[in-house]
Amino acid sequence: MPRKLSYLLLFLALVSLPLACGKDDHPVPDIWVGFTINLESTQYIELNGIGGWADFSGGYKGIIIYRWSFDEFMAFDKACPHHPYDPCGVVAVTDPPIATCDCCGSQFLLIDGSVVEGPSKYPLKQYRTHYQEPYLQVTNW
Repeated sequence: MPRKLSYLLLFLALVSLPLACGKDDHPVPDIWVGFTINLESTQYIELNGIGGWADFSGGYKGIIIYRWSFDEFMAFDKACPHHPYDPCGVVAVTDPPIATCDCCGSQFLLIDGSVVEGPSKYPLKQYRTHYQEPYLQVTNW
């Protein structure tokens, strides 16, 4: 009997695991993101120095890429998570590393997307980056 009970508990744990993982409650919709840029291109000169940033199309309302260190880049959707469906709910870099939503005044730190000030209860939606000199890949998969 104890053996059957342990199998039953193992089965229930394995079945419930997918239900507990993977749910994204972030208010900014998931939009497929996948692109690579060559940082040696003069088109991306703003990203050559630490603390540099650039705007890109893609994501839900555009993407901000911020160079955090020599080999670390952060990428965030420009949609303000406080009101992502509002046309004015777009963040812009105001004083690096700070991005601000002109609509609600929320401020976000471009190092990790966290809220610095304002009504937003969520951080900026972050995308994955992979840097292998001179290429930077940005994805959400």
